Amino acid sequence: MPIARGTAPELVVQKLKRKPFKLDLTELHAICDANYARLLRLFPDYENCNSRELLVGAAKVHLSVVERCRYTTMFHLYQQRADSRWLGMLRVEVRAYHDMRMLEVTVFQSSRRVAARYQYPNERMFAQDEKYQQNRFLADWLEHCLQNGRAQLEGGAPVTGSRSG
Repeated sequence: MPIARGTAPELVVQKLKRKPFKLDLTELHAICDANYARLLRLFPDYENCNSRELLVGAAKVHLSVVERCRYTTMFHLYQQRADSRWLGMLRVEVRAYHDMRMLEVTVFQSSRRVAARYQYPNERMFAQDEKYQQNRFLADWLEHCLQNGRAQLEGGAPVTGSRSG
């Protein structure tokens, strides 16, 4: 690699040492498998019911079925009124693949379809492993809902002493 005039030698060495990004599909599939199980624990009656609401601390979590097909179901997951400003309004769209028992993030916040990996830097400044990170975040969020969520009655009062799952 020829060194361009005015280029610092340490920058050239740094570029040569950088390894190409490699997506770990096994780990991504494991997260998607676990997320499928988590969602079914939060919304076990999704086949007969179109929506479910939970209270998670000060937040209201709304799970809804958007589309049902033979082997897949599309869900919208919303969180409103959380104490934290950075995660006050969360919007995630996921697709459950029932034959594979996997759950995949398809839309996260306002972003549309995310590729499995990106060159970096890119126009939208996605991380190289953006899809992995979104599914990992979903895993943490669903686990938080399982640990801290309370089902809500039709009249809006929480069910006392019960936990989702």
